[in-house]
Amino acid sequence: MKPVVHRAYVKSLFAALVLLVCTATAFSQQPQPEKKPAEKDAKTQTAKPGVKPPYTLTVKTRPILNISLKAEKANMADVAQDLSKRLKIPVFLGTERQKEPLSIEFSELMLEPALQLLSPSVYIDYEIETGSQEQPKALGVFLYDTNQGEPPVSAVIHAATQTMLIEGNTEDGDESEEEDPKKEEEKPLRVSYLNYQLSVKAKQQPLPLVVAKIGETIGVPVDIQSESMDVVDANISKLSVEDALRQLSPYIKVFVRADLARSERRVLRLVLVGPPKAAQEGR
Repeated sequence: MKPVVHRAYVKSLFAALVLLVCTATAFSQQPQPEKKPAEKDAKTQTAKPGVKPPYTLTVKTRPILNISLKAEKANMADVAQDLSKRLKIPVFLGTERQKEPLSIEFSELMLEPALQLLSPSVYIDYEIETGSQEQPKALGVFLYDTNQGEPPVSAVIHAATQTMLIEGNTEDGDESEEEDPKKEEEKPLRVSYLNYQLSVKAKQQPLPLVVAKIGETIGVPVDIQSESMDVVDANISKLSVEDALRQLSPYIKVFVRADLARSERRVLRLVLVGPPKAAQEGR
C-alpha cells in the first residue's frame, strides 16, 4: 500500500522550509559589531607581558633643567639619540661610546653632572647673552672617548663674519718710545689677559673697538653685527671673560666651551649684536 501525502501538507512543509532558509540567510547577512581599535591596541601592548624597555629617560626643564636615567644594558647610541631629541640639540658620540652597553641609574641631576656619568670625556658648547639672567643655552654635547681630543670649534658654532682689528702708529719714532711704560699707561684702551682673568681699562672708547680688542687679546674671533658706537668708560680688573663682558654691555653673545673632564671653560667666539630695533627706535 502506497503512503498518501496530502497536497496541502506538502505545500505547508515547503513554505516552512523556504521561510527557514530565508531567515537563516538574512541572519548571516546582518553586520557584525566591529572591534574597537582600543581592543587591538590592548592586545598589541600586552603581546609580550613582563618585557621592560632597556632604559627610561626623563628630561625636565622646570624649574631648572634636570635629567633622570635608568638603563640596563641599553644601547648608548639609542640613549644619545633620545637625549638629543629631548634637549633639542645635537649630541655627538665617540666611536667606543657607540658600541658600549649602558647600565646606570640616576635621578634629577643637572645637565653637567648627568653627562659626566655617561662618558669619561664630555664637552658642552654654550651661548651666553650678557644681558640675560637665564642659564647659559647649551648648543651641543660631545660624549667623547678617552683621549679622543677636543671637538672642532665650528662643530655647532657657525661663524658668518669676522671683524679684524688693525692697530698702528703713523708717527715716526723709535721702538723704545713705543714700549715706554708711561706711554702704555696713557693709552685710552688697555686690555690684558692672564691666568684666564681679563682686565680692561677704557676711556671714552667705542664699544665695537673695545670688544674687538678683547677678542684679539684672548685670541678668539669677533663678529661686530651692531653699528652702535656707544662710548665705554671701564675699569675692570681680573675677572673672567664672561663677567667682564657683562659689565661692558648687555648686547654681547659669548660662545663658551666647557671641558667637564678638566673643569675648564674657554671662550670660542664673541658677537656684538647691539640693542633690539625697538630699543633703538625708542631713543
